[in-house]
Formats: sequence, C-alpha cells, structure tokens
Amino acid sequence: MAKLANNENGNFTDRIDLTYADLALIVAGTNPFTGETLSTAGQLVIGKKPAFGAVECCTVAKTVALAGASDITFDIGTTGADPDEYIDALDVDAMTAPVANTGDAFNDGTTAGVINVVDGANAAQDIILEVNGTASSLTAGEVVIKLRILDMA
Repeated sequence: MAKLANNENGNFTDRIDLTYADLALIVAGTNPFTGETLSTAGQLVIGKKPAFGAVECCTVAKTVALAGASDITFDIGTTGADPDEYIDALDVDAMTAPVANTGDAFNDGTTAGVINVVDGANAAQDIILEVNGTASSLTAGEVVIKLRILDMA
C-alpha cells in the first residue's frame, strides 16, 4: 500500500497490490502488510479519505488469474457494516477486465452512466476493502486496487 509519486500515479493517488496469499490472510483476520489482527476479519483498511475530501475513482484489476476458488468478492467503501460505496459485490475471480466505480454511492440511481464524486464529508474516513469467499483455497492470483482521493482542505 503506497502513495504514488507524480511520475507513476497515472491519475491515481493510491495503489494496493494484493496476492492470493494476502487475500487469504485478510479473510482469516490478519493484516497482510503488518501481521496485526484486523478489527473485523475480512476487512482491511486500504486508505484514508481526508476531512473535506472525496473519492473520485476506485478501480480493481485482476492482474494474475485467481485459481483454487470461484467465490471471491470485494466490497470497497467507508461503512464498516457494509463497505460498498465505491465497489459493490464485485465477483473478482470472474473479472475479465478492470472494473471501476460500481459502488452504491457512485451512481445516482436515476440516470444511467452518471458518476458522482463520493463522500465529500467533513470528517476523515477509513477506506475499507472487504474480501469474501474461500480465499484460503486460492493457489494463485494477484489483484491491484487504485484510488483517486481528492483532498479539498
């Protein structure tokens, strides 16, 4: 999990690279980057939306095919009980191309294709990746998540 330098960002502020082993650790309740126990098994904080900030884009790409499990899904957002504001119920193992902005908060629900900038709230918020499925059965695979976070302060 790294902040990107200007010459490598490609218009994103954050990049999170996860292997199949990382996904298994997250589901089991361990932070794959620090080894610490997660406060909620299956949920890893992957970024921080600053106070007065917003999230403009959230993209997931499967860079190496997942093998060994066919039920891996992602939610990404800020609500601990159901973090799906940015990415909602993404079937990661079935992905054939990168997916962006499928979360509940990105579409206004009234006009097809309308994408909103999300979470322009006053308080800072953790950005949570929720991994679901039998990740312990995975034997291969890599996933990249990229975020474009705006800091308005």
